[in-house]
Amino acid sequence: MAGAMGQRLAELIEEFEVPGAALAYLHRGELHEFAAGTLNRDTGVEATPDALYQIGSVTKVWTATLLMMRVERGELTLDTPVAEVLPGFAVADPDVSKRVTIRHLLSHTSGIDGDLFLDTGRGDDCLEKYVAACADLAQNHPLGATQSYCNSGFVIAGRVLEVLSGKRWDDVLREEIAEPLGLAHTWTLPEDVLRFRAAMGHVEDGKTAPVWGLMRSVGPAGLICASPADVVAFGRAHLEGGLLENPRAMWEPQVDIPNPYTLGRQWGIGWILDEWDGHLVVSHGGNTIGQHAMLWVVPDTGTVVCVTANGGHSGAFTHRVATELFAELDGITVPPTLGPPAEPVDVDLTRHAGVYERVGARMTITVRDGGLRLRMEATGALAALQEPMELDGVAVDDVTFVVRRPGEPDWTSGVFYELADGTPYLHLGVRATPKTA
Repeated sequence: MAGAMGQRLAELIEEFEVPGAALAYLHRGELHEFAAGTLNRDTGVEATPDALYQIGSVTKVWTATLLMMRVERGELTLDTPVAEVLPGFAVADPDVSKRVTIRHLLSHTSGIDGDLFLDTGRGDDCLEKYVAACADLAQNHPLGATQSYCNSGFVIAGRVLEVLSGKRWDDVLREEIAEPLGLAHTWTLPEDVLRFRAAMGHVEDGKTAPVWGLMRSVGPAGLICASPADVVAFGRAHLEGGLLENPRAMWEPQVDIPNPYTLGRQWGIGWILDEWDGHLVVSHGGNTIGQHAMLWVVPDTGTVVCVTANGGHSGAFTHRVATELFAELDGITVPPTLGPPAEPVDVDLTRHAGVYERVGARMTITVRDGGLRLRMEATGALAALQEPMELDGVAVDDVTFVVRRPGEPDWTSGVFYELADGTPYLHLGVRATPKTA
């Protein structure tokens, strides 16, 4: 497989309209690296294995690891309230402000609105300013009641690290992970990334992204730039040691993911947990502006894989790479992306019709002629940046449906469910949204 993978990577980026990609994997103790395509269609710079890509939310596992290192040192526990480390910490709900813990943040169970992308400047106080702005963040769901993806929670977690260490999050990451592991191709600030070959994101119609990256304030949630080999080395440390005395503690399930068809079945501490062919798989993915990355670790085979891409149908691309690679390396079948059933199912969807809304997003479900129609709208500050979209949904069973965006090869799944108190929710895009009308 190793000899043919370079050619196969080139074939797959063409199939999925990806400008450039890189792959690194550890198998039986040996590292393999490949690259194909271009880092930037405007400049034509060749993609090479050592180039840096934005790994987006894979960063969250690094931030979680740094906090677990402090848990092991006795500086705090997973159940330490955030307000105990950050005096004056507040979100919109006073009770959540007092009670939300480190565990809630790292397992996406805080319920805090997770999509605050606020630019608080390039200064070293950007996380402090961001956390202060969280005072207005509402709840997607009650504290600990379910799982809903929360970028904001990981910025708060990054600020906890800064206060505990008295250093910038960027410096804590370098001193406690990158340098001990010898990761010379892992950086967080653009002035450092510029010293290396670096990927540029590509968006609609394959054009280069209008901006290079995200604002510095969301660093702990998604600002690492790294080569796939460095990401694999990080994953390897979670198998073989080098960072934590007991990295497996991060694989303990914390919450079931209501929609298990998108990323995995459960969330651990930072990691997403799944099972393929009876094998535990811990993983995380990341998306920035036109860039995408995936990291998978299979503990019982010792295989670690990282794939990065800078545009195109990148999610479908990385899934295909994983499907072919794990079958060849470990004989493991990667679950296919959920799509419509082979035969139409006869289910009553009318009870799910209505409006589901959280801060910044409104989804309206209607049922016509037995079919489901999903209207998605950005609200508030984002309304002017994103046009409403309507998609036809196909029922998979009485609580699950799939939709497909125009031009996309893969389907996206949604699951209707209820909290323990009976409140109806829709889980779509890894986020929980309550039914409001």
